[in-house]
Amino acid sequence: MGLGGISIWQLVIVLAIILLLFGSKKLRNIGGDLGNAVKGFKSAMKDEPKAIDEKKDAAFDAEASVEKETEKTEK
Repeated sequence: MGLGGISIWQLVIVLAIILLLFGSKKLRNIGGDLGNAVKGFKSAMKDEPKAIDEKKDAAFDAEASVEKETEKTEK
């Protein structure tokens, strides 16, 4: 017995049918595209905290400049 009632032979047959339907070249291209998508996702996740920090800094700077302008007009 294999994974959850599926035997190894059933998996081999399913993989063989998929290979026949799509062909090895198309499956290779799909694998490469999937790998590139995962790499892009990982790099986006690493860049996300930096982008959030930059937005917070920009918002803080804008708020500080508004406060300075308000103080000038009150004087």
